Amino acid sequence: MFKSLVVAPCAALFLLLSPVVALAAEPIVIKFAHVVGDDTPKGKGALLFQKLVRERLAGQVDVEVYPNSTLVGDAEEMQALLDNKVQMLAPSLSKFIEYSPKLEVFDLPFLFDDEAAVARFQKRETSRELLRSMADRGIYGLAYWNNGLKQLSATQPLRNPADAAGLAFRIQPSPVLEAQFAALDAKAVRLPFSEVSKAMQSGTVQGTEGPWSNIRGQSAAGKPSYVTETNHGVLNYMLVANSEFWTSIPFAVRSELENIVLEVTQTVNAEAASINEREREQILASGSTTLVTLTAEQRQAWRAKMQPVWKSFEAQIGSDILRAALTVNRR
Repeated sequence: MFKSLVVAPCAALFLLLSPVVALAAEPIVIKFAHVVGDDTPKGKGALLFQKLVRERLAGQVDVEVYPNSTLVGDAEEMQALLDNKVQMLAPSLSKFIEYSPKLEVFDLPFLFDDEAAVARFQKRETSRELLRSMADRGIYGLAYWNNGLKQLSATQPLRNPADAAGLAFRIQPSPVLEAQFAALDAKAVRLPFSEVSKAMQSGTVQGTEGPWSNIRGQSAAGKPSYVTETNHGVLNYMLVANSEFWTSIPFAVRSELENIVLEVTQTVNAEAASINEREREQILASGSTTLVTLTAEQRQAWRAKMQPVWKSFEAQIGSDILRAALTVNRR
């Protein structure tokens, strides 16, 4: 009799708590959305993150990857993150300027000599502080993912700065990039990545900028295409999470996720250069794109034309950040 009196309340308590137990056993779902293909540095990084989380946190965390704007588009992804409709993104750094204007440093033209200089800057304390500069605004910076140096792509050859005058170029939303093309007497048009190919085909824009890994997705099918290898800027992404969501993850799980992020970041940044080189070879081998190689004098002319943009944004970025970026070059 006594045993049954004890068992019955315990059973009842178990039934009462079982929904809570079941709920606690549900995996944490991370929706990771991006706007490019699976075969780009960002796309490969997202899939590697998904794979490693599945291997190491099976049953605890489930990562869903949505490439090519299949969940949210270029223009809506930041608001979707803030609303926690998606939990992770890797937008270009231009997307964060309204939240942290100092990040405009990454859009300045001809600031970094090469990708190695970019990597050195990102290891500086100044750069790590920029990574966390938006946490109190709902955006938790996790890592920098590099996509490579930018080239100019157009429907006509661009050898000298004067060749760009009067043309319309697609840009990401960035006042620095607007100023960059204004310095060339060209027009800057803000467009989502998914609309670039159509805009090139229709003639809405005649050019764009980006690393080789993005050029294929921005080309105008059936139209002549020229790529000027300027290496005039960098396209970097910031891997971010919704701040409230990320900090609510149990510490042990979050620590493992951050270890995975570090591992994936090292792979993404190491492979970005090789992916761009492979894309460069494939695009040129297709016969649909003509490469424009600059002489040293022509490249200096482009640099001289764009470099005054630095002065225009020094106050917003901060002279200390600008100096820190310049010191990583080996000129």
